[in-house]
Amino acid sequence: MEALTETFDREDDLGSVLQTVCDQAIRVIPGADMASITVVRDGVAETAAGTDRRASDIDAEQYRQGDGPCLRAAATGEIVRVDVWKAEELWPEFTASARELGVASYLAAPLAVDEALSGAMNLFGFQEHGFLEVEGKLLDLYTTMVVLALRSARRYLRAKESAEQLRRALSSRAVIEQAKGILMAARGLTPDEAFAALVSRSQRDNVKLHDVAGRFVAEAVRLDP
Repeated sequence: MEALTETFDREDDLGSVLQTVCDQAIRVIPGADMASITVVRDGVAETAAGTDRRASDIDAEQYRQGDGPCLRAAATGEIVRVDVWKAEELWPEFTASARELGVASYLAAPLAVDEALSGAMNLFGFQEHGFLEVEGKLLDLYTTMVVLALRSARRYLRAKESAEQLRRALSSRAVIEQAKGILMAARGLTPDEAFAALVSRSQRDNVKLHDVAGRFVAEAVRLDP
């Protein structure tokens, strides 16, 4: 968890964070040979990170069939822990494809971060152990801490994005006000008339208003003796 926390502190990219979560999971959970993370957005599942291409291929087969350990965990919000024999009863076609890739045991835990990010943490084992109950509880504990960290990280990223949008808005407004002041001084216009002239130029050139204002200010500076 210390290593995972350092990743959250260091990385702003969600994909990099999820990849670290997968890398840590196969070290934390005994019997886990591969890991992946399924993300569900607007009812569509995709693999956001994984430790092995085979894990992604197995996920893709689940998505194609519309069911499997990871989708079941994501849909029910419960741990799914099955060996190859139980999996064959539940998902015979999917299990046959997974067996061709050497996978015989499955363990999946739900990831419910917020309204925009949910899915499952998926572990795959090459042995026919089906994972032990204690390993399911370990994964449940691990994903609970991951979810809490992801919620904090996403709140931070949203706040950072909002601050950047505000900074850009204030910067654009300052440039527009500068352009208005130049027009008012040069042409004897009122503030409203200067703004209307900028808007008219923006529409005529099909260029954003702050870009028109920025060009106008830059031209005025170059012409200033």
